[in-house]
Amino acid sequence: MEDKTLLGQIDTQLEEGVAIITFSHPAHNSLPGRLLAQLRDAIRQAGTNTECRVIILKSGGNRTFCAGASFDELMAISDFAAGKEFFLGFAQVINALRECPKFVIGSVQGKTIGGGVGLAAATDYCLATTFAAVKLSELAIGIGPFVVGPAVARKVGQSAFQQLAINATAFQTAEWAREKGLFAEVFPNIEELDAAVLKLAQQLAQSSPEAMKELKRISWEGTENWNELLDTRAAISGELVLSDFTRNAIAAFKNK
Repeated sequence: MEDKTLLGQIDTQLEEGVAIITFSHPAHNSLPGRLLAQLRDAIRQAGTNTECRVIILKSGGNRTFCAGASFDELMAISDFAAGKEFFLGFAQVINALRECPKFVIGSVQGKTIGGGVGLAAATDYCLATTFAAVKLSELAIGIGPFVVGPAVARKVGQSAFQQLAINATAFQTAEWAREKGLFAEVFPNIEELDAAVLKLAQQLAQSSPEAMKELKRISWEGTENWNELLDTRAAISGELVLSDFTRNAIAAFKNK
């Protein structure tokens, strides 16, 4: 039997109104298209489950929250349709987080890159450890953070987003991310992060579901066009990923 952990997996646990969705992949929690689709579905299912009142989004392991797109899958893209479809995977997860009627708490235990920064930004309240440095590396491989850009800019502001997007080879510290609004709090270790995330989730699980739903709705006002916007952004990335520059850059990264 094939070991699913080698391919990555999505796990959902529900207890006392709190759904914990955990994604994992042996390649630094990168997200190939299959996992992105499963993650999207897990978020949607938790959002419609009447027994769930709040969601925690986290990843496996203790070193990297999410390395973003799967380089293997990027290298395998051979036409525009496949390229756009891949980047739509991230767009659909971001929109699932945005449209979910439940609050989603992000738990970022380690470094996060590219699409992973977009996931963190699309949660409603995000906590992290001091090891959770962030980087938008897309420009360095000839693409650009087009799909995740709206979510990141909404959280950190256009100026900080531009700093991340342009300085694509540099990590910014978790404290920088806290100062810019991506993280609400930063903790010295995973144990304290886990305890704080669970405490907040359990507190929210006792709050009014209708009040939380309305608060989330107004918090995301102005993003109603994101289904169309992120579709357009996915098309830009889908075109650029076919360029010789991008293919050579990805190959160089993989060979390091």
